[in-house]
Amino acid sequence: MALEDYFRNFTRRDWQRESIDERIRLAVVGVGGFARDRALPGIRAGSYCETTVLVSGSPERANRTAATFDVDYVIDYDAFLDGECGDCYDAVYIAAPNALHGRYATNAAGRGKHVICEKPLEITVDRAREVIDACEDAGVTLMTAYRLQTEPTVRRTREMVQDGLIGDVVQVHGGFSNPLLEYADADSWRLDPDLAGGGALVDLGVYPLNTIRFLLECDSVSVYAGTHSSGPPFDRVDEHVAFQLEYPTGATASCTASFDAHANSQLELVGTDGMIRIASPFGGVVPHDMVIESGDMRMEYTGAPTDEVREEFDYFGYCVLTDTEPEPDGEDGVTDLRAIEAAYESAESGERVALE
Repeated sequence: MALEDYFRNFTRRDWQRESIDERIRLAVVGVGGFARDRALPGIRAGSYCETTVLVSGSPERANRTAATFDVDYVIDYDAFLDGECGDCYDAVYIAAPNALHGRYATNAAGRGKHVICEKPLEITVDRAREVIDACEDAGVTLMTAYRLQTEPTVRRTREMVQDGLIGDVVQVHGGFSNPLLEYADADSWRLDPDLAGGGALVDLGVYPLNTIRFLLECDSVSVYAGTHSSGPPFDRVDEHVAFQLEYPTGATASCTASFDAHANSQLELVGTDGMIRIASPFGGVVPHDMVIESGDMRMEYTGAPTDEVREEFDYFGYCVLTDTEPEPDGEDGVTDLRAIEAAYESAESGERVALE
């Protein structure tokens, strides 16, 4: 395929093979900033999901949000666990703190509800495995909310890698940083290891970790990591992290993440015959700004961004409606948690840790 051919109909949904005139009804569990600012607008803008229930521990905020998005029902967490409004939704989107994912996911699965759960799927491999088992036993769809796997820039990049456009991938460089305290308080659950399961690695580093696996279509075989925290309020979690991954193909990846740095994200793949660089892939809205070098050819592409959150929920709804297994499934989430646990082990021991 000629290089320019990848950019024709750039935003095509290659996962969509039929047109469907149906929607699944969602209960959104957790109405924090991301749910209000990104998830609920993305669901509303999409074609295959609609929000019918909000689950929150903050009734006043939830009621305001329900009015904004025309959601009929608002319940608290205990009512949700008790099955209240169970006839009003078909699936749940879990956006609560990480350590609560399993509790709400397994409860929903037990009631026959499909599950899309924010990453990380849980805070340990064993707890994430319980979510997978509950969904498998109930026969419901489980998707880990890796929205970048549905984003056109990332999907076109995977096609280029699959087709050998840049030869064999040798090196990958990825980074994601945010000044957390500019939009969250010092008592944020993200700084509580019991609720978050970690710090910058869990919250931000998981983006390059998963996206690189998706692009290379293989899992890392070892990880070496180092973490640093300067003091309160980051003293209980990793404020900064750097980690290196090795893959069975011989490729290596070098990644960084930070809770206390200028907002920035980047991803670059270097192959034996070229390279692909994506500008700001992890920052929430991918600008479709890419540079590709292949042999003696060089191309820069800039296009209007796509709302990857809308794409994510449409993909999930489509998978449920067509009984299709989502690519970012529960096992995808477990694989990343295994690498995260190994990275923390490496940071503690100062040694590279092999992955099964």
